[in-house]
Amino acid sequence: MMKTETYKITGMSCGGCAARVKQAALSMPDVREADVELEKGVLHVVREGGTAQDVIDAVERFGFGAQES
Repeated sequence: MMKTETYKITGMSCGGCAARVKQAALSMPDVREADVELEKGVLHVVREGGTAQDVIDAVERFGFGAQES
């Protein structure tokens, strides 16, 4: 079952940061779509399987903070 979730991201300050956050989310095998809104500091993810913590861990491995919102 597909789940759509939104995460608050900290540490993003430019388009390059947003691209890395998107790359982090898409590095997860269960993530089907990822979209970052730099101005709002959020990441929208559509995933099939896995957990919210998996997405948070992936984003944090790329050097950003994340929490489900």
